Amino acid sequence: MGGARAARLRAGRRDNQPPVAAQRVVDRAKGHDPRMLDDPQVEQLDQVMELLQDVLGPHLVGAYLHGSTATGRLRPRSDLDVLAISRRATTHDEKGRLVRGLFEVSNPSEAPGPVRPIELTIVVASEIRPWRYPPRFDFLYGEWLRRDFAGGNLEPWETISPDLAPLITMVLQANRALLGPPPADVFDPVPAGDLRRAVVAGIDGLLADLTDDTRNVVLTLARIWLTVATGGVGSKDAAADWALSRLPEEHRAVLARARAIYLGAADERWDDLRPRVRPHADYVVSEIERLAADGRA
Repeated sequence: MGGARAARLRAGRRDNQPPVAAQRVVDRAKGHDPRMLDDPQVEQLDQVMELLQDVLGPHLVGAYLHGSTATGRLRPRSDLDVLAISRRATTHDEKGRLVRGLFEVSNPSEAPGPVRPIELTIVVASEIRPWRYPPRFDFLYGEWLRRDFAGGNLEPWETISPDLAPLITMVLQANRALLGPPPADVFDPVPAGDLRRAVVAGIDGLLADLTDDTRNVVLTLARIWLTVATGGVGSKDAAADWALSRLPEEHRAVLARARAIYLGAADERWDDLRPRVRPHADYVVSEIERLAADGRA
């Protein structure tokens, strides 16, 4: 979103909504740690906050960081992850305005760079407090949906989303509010059983993407294994570090490669390890299933 677009947002803002102060977003996003985010990412978050305020107005409860953006482990291929809470569902027109604004803010390229892809999830407050499983979201933007949006489909999703369970857990752990009250005032804690059930629910879908999205699937399986084993939620590289020490030697190379690509230390290539990818995934899934059978999921 360029300066002209931001100016239009500010000009069109309701009188009871002051513009987002850039320094406030900087302080809250960085957690007063200047090493956490660079200026281009802070500007992106500022623009996303302005867009949310412009579209949702007084119905916006708050906006919160999650994922590597919130934990201080932002990596070269990391998205900027934001969860927003609204008092009501968005209309079709509002979804269109959000998509058009995010097209201007989010970087569609997978190549590492200072301007990042944006992942924005909007949830209606009454859908997640009091907590119930499975949770639902109202709006989702991610670069993998850009083609659908560009084709005119403004709701290319199923609104039931077990993934919200680990996402909300990360928001509460990180405690990074961009706008609105602290996370603990907005979200109920996710019960441990629901958290484990939610992460396990996504395994079949992940395995279907193993060939086309090897890096992300391998790293996400490591995160699921970590959550089922410990009850915690970790970043992709932290989960990889945890899992590598628990893998047999013959299965370590695949996860080590995925971790290195994610950290920007290796190029994206799998031709040399392709025969070992599926056996690695099968081993990790077997460990997850073993823990689940032991009653931990």
